[in-house]
Amino acid sequence: MRITSKGQITIPQQVRRALGLEPGDEVEIVVDNGAAKIIPMQGPSGRGQRIVEAMLGKGDVALSTDEIMALTRGE
Repeated sequence: MRITSKGQITIPQQVRRALGLEPGDEVEIVVDNGAAKIIPMQGPSGRGQRIVEAMLGKGDVALSTDEIMALTRGE
């Protein structure tokens, strides 16, 4: 792996997969005992949170939660 003139590196695909990283995810780099650790950020800036925020208020179904659950259960 080579560092660019801007200090950037490419995280290998197998590492991204192992950490569950997707484009746009944020990570933290922590130096511990002379080694750098890549830590996926948790919380509101994660991919799942962005998906939820994008979907909030988009539903237009006038069903209660109980009615929706009954439909998903085939009742």
